[in-house]
Amino acid sequence: MPPSRSQIRPGLTVDIVQKQDQATGRLTRGVVAGLLTKSPTHPHGIKVRLTTGQVGRVQAVVGEAEAG
Repeated sequence: MPPSRSQIRPGLTVDIVQKQDQATGRLTRGVVAGLLTKSPTHPHGIKVRLTTGQVGRVQAVVGEAEAG
């Protein structure tokens, strides 16, 4: 089960699956810039925008972003 919205916040490092990677399940790692899903949970993961501009659904929270 993907993490709920309450477990995700800007600044966290997460693994997301982007729309074009849904068939393969390829994950992209990045730092959350903002949350796009308003509901508390979503069966495929909460949609976020990374600091790189990439958008996808969170599959796992990795941890805090490295300071610096």
